[in-house]
Amino acid sequence: MSRQQLRRGPSRSDPEPHVPHGPRPARLVRWLGGFGSVAAGYAVFQSLVGVLPDNIGGQSARYAIAVVSGFGTVVAVWLSAALLRARQEGGPPVPAGQPTAPGAAAAGPGPLPDLFSGAYRTLAEQICVVDDPVRGRLTGWSHSLGESGPGRPTSVGTAYGLHIMLDLGMPEGRIGAGDLVDTLWRLRLPDGGWSARSQGSQARPEVTAHVLGALARAGASRERLAAEVALCEAGFTAELDRTGRELTHVVTTVLRGLLRAAPDSAALPLLRDHLVEGAVTDPRRRYHRCWGYRLAPLHGPPSALHTAQAVVALDRAARVLGGESGNARAAREDGVRWLLACPDAPHDSCLDLSNLREEIRRPRTDDPSRHEVLNVRHFTASWLVRALLTPGARDIAREDGVEDEWRELLDGAASAVWAGQTDGIWTWMRDDTSELRRPVWMTYQGLSALRAHAVWMYRPPVDRPPADRPNG
Repeated sequence: MSRQQLRRGPSRSDPEPHVPHGPRPARLVRWLGGFGSVAAGYAVFQSLVGVLPDNIGGQSARYAIAVVSGFGTVVAVWLSAALLRARQEGGPPVPAGQPTAPGAAAAGPGPLPDLFSGAYRTLAEQICVVDDPVRGRLTGWSHSLGESGPGRPTSVGTAYGLHIMLDLGMPEGRIGAGDLVDTLWRLRLPDGGWSARSQGSQARPEVTAHVLGALARAGASRERLAAEVALCEAGFTAELDRTGRELTHVVTTVLRGLLRAAPDSAALPLLRDHLVEGAVTDPRRRYHRCWGYRLAPLHGPPSALHTAQAVVALDRAARVLGGESGNARAAREDGVRWLLACPDAPHDSCLDLSNLREEIRRPRTDDPSRHEVLNVRHFTASWLVRALLTPGARDIAREDGVEDEWRELLDGAASAVWAGQTDGIWTWMRDDTSELRRPVWMTYQGLSALRAHAVWMYRPPVDRPPADRPNG
């Protein structure tokens, strides 16, 4: 049987340690202010009177210096304390996506428009255009932005880039969705389907389903998609892809992709039930069901990442497929409750948010004694945001009376997502070096998580009385 490995991957996006009591200078000022500015000034006056030498210019000079110094201390402490009070009354800086005060809109837009603009600008500048002698003109992105050597569009990078463009609404014409769609079809393998760059010439279901989901979202022909969907379903069986069927990441990726590309597929209920059957019970979190990285023994330790992936897939399946069995619903709700039972704090840097790296090993069809290896890196905080924002998760938090805990976990995960980007682009530090990479998939997941969070946090302005509305 193939081996898969899962471990935490260090990333520059990991949040900084939480500081519970504020900066030290602020604490000192508040401590002095607690005695009162006058008391602080009097203490300085008394100290100077006691320590200034008698020969400094007589008794009156000593008292004059002490009085001036004491008065200066009164003014300084009073102003500092007033400034701190003003900051506290105004509230702390608002993390990404958190609601602002009712009048905040008048002060100008929040940071998300600049972040989205920065992401689009970078993607537009680093798009790859290659004239391939066999496949024709290719327009898209490689796996990571800024890769050394000549850039060449890949199926995975271009599909994620297309998702980003659709999320951003294609603000102007430097990037055309039609060019990206054409490129994905041209990157299709000769026998059908798609694979990642390191997987060679054999189609793999998780990559194929991911590309099909992007094509379907961009409006590709249903008839053309149906042929590829059939090939993906036929190849994703326990006999032909035992490794993939045992992995939570692969099954949830296929499930989400097919829900977009073929919502009436007969394979979807079977994949949903297979995912449900792969859940495990965790006695450390009130015996709620959750998921590890494998759906078959040995499942591996309970994983917030894979539980979030399962919750997202099951919630989407419930809405697309309509009916939901009692067992499927119970497993999905248990997954949400398991996430809400996180024992760690603070929630913008808890262990549940640790980024992970997963190694998928499949026997090669041309030489079963050798394996193809696919390294999959997971941006865990973004998955937590998406899972906690599913309609089912919000309903469960309300039903269980834990909306405050739900909001705390959600805001912490969103803050961790925000912390990992610079000008709308996310970075990942390679596991074995200090090299920073900027994978397109990570930017897509960061942008989609923040966008979903911002949409949920939106509150329309208070409606003005009819008499105050402008005419026409």
